[in-house]
Amino acid sequence: MTDNVSAEQLRQFIERVERLEEEKKGFADDIKDVYSEAKSTGFDTKTMKSIVRLRKMEKHHRDEADALLETYRKALGLH
Repeated sequence: MTDNVSAEQLRQFIERVERLEEEKKGFADDIKDVYSEAKSTGFDTKTMKSIVRLRKMEKHHRDEADALLETYRKALGLH
């Protein structure tokens, strides 16, 4: 009896993961559509993606990344 319950639980977990993977794919497609729409109106999607990535970061991590980028730019004479 334990084997049947475990197998059923496993099947349910696998099916849940599969449904979530499908939803994730749908979200990824929706995000791609938004970027395409933004690009068609003249926005630079590479910059938009950078902004989205920065907004996900905590402020102190963003500040550290900015400082490091600035240091590297100065070292390479990119000012």
